[in-house]
Amino acid sequence: MDSIFSDRISDVPRSFIREILKVAIDPSIISFAGGLPNRAFFPAEEIERATTRVFREYGRDIFQYGNSEGHLGLREYISERYRQKNLDIPVDNILITSGSQQGLDMLGKVLVNDGDGVVMEEPGYLGAIQAFSIYQPTFYSVPLNEDGIDTDKLAEVVKTGKPRLMYTVPNFQNPSGISYSDANRLKVAEILRGTKTIFIEDDPYGELRFTGERKRSFKEILPDNTVLLGSFSKTVVPGFRIGWVAAPAQIMEKLIIAKQATDLHTSHFTQSIIYWYLKENDVNAHISLIRQVYGKQCQAMLDSIGRHFPAGVTNTRPEGGMFLWAGLPGNLSALELFDLAVKDRVVFVPGDPFYINKTGTSTMRLNFSCVDEKTIDIGIERLGKAILTLLEKAG
Repeated sequence: MDSIFSDRISDVPRSFIREILKVAIDPSIISFAGGLPNRAFFPAEEIERATTRVFREYGRDIFQYGNSEGHLGLREYISERYRQKNLDIPVDNILITSGSQQGLDMLGKVLVNDGDGVVMEEPGYLGAIQAFSIYQPTFYSVPLNEDGIDTDKLAEVVKTGKPRLMYTVPNFQNPSGISYSDANRLKVAEILRGTKTIFIEDDPYGELRFTGERKRSFKEILPDNTVLLGSFSKTVVPGFRIGWVAAPAQIMEKLIIAKQATDLHTSHFTQSIIYWYLKENDVNAHISLIRQVYGKQCQAMLDSIGRHFPAGVTNTRPEGGMFLWAGLPGNLSALELFDLAVKDRVVFVPGDPFYINKTGTSTMRLNFSCVDEKTIDIGIERLGKAILTLLEKAG
């Protein structure tokens, strides 16, 4: 049956995380696996009121087709939000998408030919690896350090590979949780300035900083090359699948064509609900509450790791977002650890799917956004015992 499928789909990896989440549905399992926002902070009552307002404002017209660019009021809101961060993004340069994942797919469709170079962080976001894999690029993996991407390696890749795209999550990166320092960002911009490489700054977690100082956007320091991706999934609700692309005019023109060819437009109904929710509520207070809770849960996980993980385990210390990254001692296999841990009713994401063509890694991603502090300690203790068992087995 393989012969019926296109070449472009044959090498695209399945989402290992989605497979793990099937296991994590069991309520007896403590899950550090998902990249899910905490459901306790979905503004259900406010969304209900916004929905009522939408019906009152638009009537039956709300069920009609919308324009491809997206709800004008929503795009104006996004533009103003950027302006508050000293970023001048005109409304016409903003396209509403069905989640930022669709933005990735359309950027691949518009910008990448077979064999073109695409720079990915290592480890990198699995959803981007999947999205770009469809267009059969040549991937160039560049390692992450504590303060951002390895600029020496990046300079080498840009010089020799002349990549078409570079994809990053510079704030609270998925999966590592690290943030690029301002110095690292300036060095990256210096390397890319004057090249034809399009820099994609994916920022789904940028509003979720719970410690430290805001870093400059690449749109400030590399304006001509940078495309921004954003989303309401991590701050309002993920189920509406509302994201956006902010791109230079010449790229936006082609993105709109790709959007029309893909789905005509993102749901006019859900865009309108999000718009009225944002218009009539204190979104900053809502986000502030999420940040406070995530910060406490992140610290609880770090404290539990200090108590329960054996010596030799390394981990990042995020300033925001939803994840931290851990490395096992002695080149232990995270996949073997997963098999042990699931027997003790705790799951995480082994690091393998976050790398291009690399297996048997000794890394893992831990999510802290959906687990309360007491449960975090129980789960990390179980995981620590599983790591000890694996160490004893390894001799």
